[in-house]
Amino acid sequence: MKLKYLITTTLALASCQWVQAAEVKYMLWDSNQLPAYQQCATDFQAKNPDISIKITQAGWNDYWTAISTGFVSGTAPDVFTNHLAKYPEFAKSEQLVDLAPLIARDQVASDQYEAGLYEVWGRDGKQYGLPKDWDTIAFIVNMDIAKQAGVSLEELQTMEWNPKDGGSFEQTIRKLTLDEAGNNASSDKFDKSKVKVYGFQTPGGGGMMGQTEWSYLAVSNGFKFHDKVWDNKYYYDDPKLVETISYLAGLPDKGVSAPYEQTKSLGPDAMFVGGKAAMVPQGSWMISYFKDNAKFPTAWVPLPKGPNGQRATMFNGLADSIWVGSKVQEEAWKWVKYLGSAECQATVAAKGVVFPAIKGMAEKAMEAHKAGGIDSSAFITMSKEKTFLAPIADNGSQVDDLMKTSLESIFIGKVDAATALKEANAKINALGQ
Repeated sequence: MKLKYLITTTLALASCQWVQAAEVKYMLWDSNQLPAYQQCATDFQAKNPDISIKITQAGWNDYWTAISTGFVSGTAPDVFTNHLAKYPEFAKSEQLVDLAPLIARDQVASDQYEAGLYEVWGRDGKQYGLPKDWDTIAFIVNMDIAKQAGVSLEELQTMEWNPKDGGSFEQTIRKLTLDEAGNNASSDKFDKSKVKVYGFQTPGGGGMMGQTEWSYLAVSNGFKFHDKVWDNKYYYDDPKLVETISYLAGLPDKGVSAPYEQTKSLGPDAMFVGGKAAMVPQGSWMISYFKDNAKFPTAWVPLPKGPNGQRATMFNGLADSIWVGSKVQEEAWKWVKYLGSAECQATVAAKGVVFPAIKGMAEKAMEAHKAGGIDSSAFITMSKEKTFLAPIADNGSQVDDLMKTSLESIFIGKVDAATALKEANAKINALGQ
């Protein structure tokens, strides 16, 4: 009888503990970051046994589809990694919890994050995300090809670009480009119809941000997206952007880049690791990918200086947001607060997958990269050059669709950049009126 009582009591207690454990569903899109955040979840649960964290990862397109449809069907995750290009619409449609009262209540220090990363997630006194990381853009180079072409690391690190003749940047990518007979694109014998290795590959159109595609060249040429954050008037018809896009769209005709259609099907990253492209622009979030997949020596180098005498890069930062429909908002906030803490971000830094948002953590991540044989200092260099934010305004999805269509029409040669961007900009600015 006593044994039966003990078993019943134990089962009852276990059942009680199970019932009390609140599950917080968390979603992210980058598979490279999954192990780091799984470790954060394990550490968090050890300190909060009444909360369990269930992490789901999905690729970029499937991710945003799951988030958007989840808002409607009631199946969205409690917490999810958010993007600056997406959150204005989510906030406008009241799908995000305002974190400002929770931050004030728990005295979370907003100044612990790198400058600007916290503020861009706020509007009208409300806060829609807690910063988790930041990224900049650099070039990754196949150093075997560079060595064979006689291009030194110093040359790669000191390139200059202009939209007229491409500057030393174009001279370099001509040297890196090889046809099947072994002639580079500086040679009169070069056959652009039989290219074996392209010297440079831009990733494609890039939509409203052009983060890795064109923004870094356009801004170094004097372009700006709009006058300030939340301003719905854009300048996509700026001659400085027209020059930049025209230059990039003209590279395939010179034989130094693959045609847009080929890039779209293969992807620039696959072209690089496959030895088909010698240099591509990419973000710091891809450091691990290239480390694991490129089977030849590589180097990350800063972006070229533009006509304004500066290098330029988008300084983008992700944050974690809470869905307003979550049934466990207090537990979700505990998790978000932990994700934005020095403890979790130190774990992320040690994994070397991204540069965490808290001041001083980027250096820890760089040390982790160095221990793995990677010099990631080019991204730190870029963070100290001219940086700019992604365009943050209303109607992001519609703006992005219009720019994608416009840019694709330019890159496939259907229409010239001046005409296409003027038309797109007029439609985009009409959305904000």
